[in-house]
Amino acid sequence: MCLGIPMQIKSIENYTASCEAKGVSRDVSLFMMQEEELNVDDFVVVHVGYAIQKISQQEAQTAWELYDQMLAAES
Repeated sequence: MCLGIPMQIKSIENYTASCEAKGVSRDVSLFMMQEEELNVDDFVVVHVGYAIQKISQQEAQTAWELYDQMLAAES
């Protein structure tokens, strides 16, 4: 199963964003979202290092709540 991870943009330089989620930072390519206006503090879904969709803060929070529930069920 492949999952997209919601992350918040912390900085942008050209087509690369520094993003953070749950205390983990990653450099993320914005190349696939060239037509979308993205700004610092926006939330994006990240899959294999690429931002693939802009989402709201509420959508990001909901996704993380679901992921936390799945991880808790595995324990």
